[in-house]
Amino acid sequence: MARVKKPMVVFTFHTTTQAMLMEQWGKKEGAGGRLIPVPRQISAGCGMAWCAPLSERPRLEQLTREREIEVEDVYELLL
Repeated sequence: MARVKKPMVVFTFHTTTQAMLMEQWGKKEGAGGRLIPVPRQISAGCGMAWCAPLSERPRLEQLTREREIEVEDVYELLL
């Protein structure tokens, strides 16, 4: 049976350090999501991305601004 794809938001980063910082603050702040390998549809500098339900996008964007996490790009994908 095929897995049902869901709309997700994916944040990519220039460096692994920024991806790890996102993981640290995401967990600490109770934000939805987790680190994943960058999906094939995207290319990113470090090869790691933060993936979360699309509904979490505003909260995660605010988190990245408040914690000065450098985001390369933000994508909305079916994953």
